[in-house]
Amino acid sequence: MRIISGTHRGMNLFAPKDMKTRPITDRAKESLFNVLFKYNIIENSVIADLFCGTGSMGMECLSRGARWVSFIDSGRQVIPLLDRNIAKAGYGDRCRVIASNAFKSGAPVPSGCPDRPTYDLVFVDPPYEMSRDTSIVSPLGKLLSLISQQVRRGGLVVVRAHENSNVLPQYADLRSIDHRRWGTTAVTLLECGGPEAPL
Repeated sequence: MRIISGTHRGMNLFAPKDMKTRPITDRAKESLFNVLFKYNIIENSVIADLFCGTGSMGMECLSRGARWVSFIDSGRQVIPLLDRNIAKAGYGDRCRVIASNAFKSGAPVPSGCPDRPTYDLVFVDPPYEMSRDTSIVSPLGKLLSLISQQVRRGGLVVVRAHENSNVLPQYADLRSIDHRRWGTTAVTLLECGGPEAPL
């Protein structure tokens, strides 16, 4: 697992030996960032990486010029590795690690950017067993409704879910604008305040 582009291109990331964090493959990550590139959403942006594990997505964004990243995870085993990755890249002044259950906190206010109370981009990558049910009242559905209040209008939310899951067209003010599948990785992009979802 490594950073694939930007100022720290090729930097290997510390990861747990048992790989229970289900990291995204380099190939799928590169494909996802190629999609995000057309939205011009990363450079100088404020980003949240939920269920971040060792920080692969957020670290990639920092390497590509993001202004700030909030890393949110409740895993006691992965946070020390995340801290090591941040220190290795020298990103300590551009991010914050928040030990929290993302299902409850969503994307907390980016405290390192007092002029930015909301996010431009949020990555949501819950454990697969928590992404099978995507209904409005499911943990994932409730989380996305919460995030809709934490991302700016026009901002994006990237949901990586179980390959057989069916992310709904809309959660509160978040509306699906793109869906991709790379191998066993299924990714949905939702925009805050986007066009009305079809009935």
